[in-house]
Amino acid sequence: MNGNTKYIPALHWKRLTPLYDPLLRWGMREERFKRELIRQAQIQSGQQVLDLGCGTATLTVMIKQAQKGAQVTGLDADFDALKIGQAKAEKAEVVLTLDHGMAYALPYPDVSFDRVLSSLMFHHLTSKDKMRTMREVHRVLRPGGSFLVVDFGKPRGLWSKLISPLMARLEEVADNHKGLLIDMMGQAGFLPAGATASFHTIFGTLYLYQGRKQSS
Repeated sequence: MNGNTKYIPALHWKRLTPLYDPLLRWGMREERFKRELIRQAQIQSGQQVLDLGCGTATLTVMIKQAQKGAQVTGLDADFDALKIGQAKAEKAEVVLTLDHGMAYALPYPDVSFDRVLSSLMFHHLTSKDKMRTMREVHRVLRPGGSFLVVDFGKPRGLWSKLISPLMARLEEVADNHKGLLIDMMGQAGFLPAGATASFHTIFGTLYLYQGRKQSS
């Protein structure tokens, strides 16, 4: 990691981290968009998969359960969340790797992964760090590999439009609300496939974005 290790915890304040899982489970119905994220990733046995910004490792565990033959790694900047994630993996009796690190300074060699998935992480990053992270993902992906992101996007529906200004005060979500994540994927070198799904939640509209690293 570089010297800039500031990050926004899952619910903005570290003391709220224990509430993160219940909130996503009941308030955002996380299982539906995470299952769709995994389905669209089309992970195969033997592939190396990174869950970027894995938090408490719900998605990481789900990936391993869905494709037991994959080698699954989760990375997050929050030690407390990773501890919860490790306990969750042990309870689920799955073997995976959970690493500590920053998304924009990945501790992995070039072309290490076949798939990189990310769920509700990019809205924690500044515009600069979003781009740095996209370029890092491009670096660690193998040619032909896919990058899939679920995060907030342009508000759809009355409630989403009403809640978006509040979210913008708490999170680095302005780029998301402007629909810029897919443009950033293109700037980072990906062949973007656009938004392939959307989901309504109590905190706004989520989109599933996909990009692919060009084959050699």
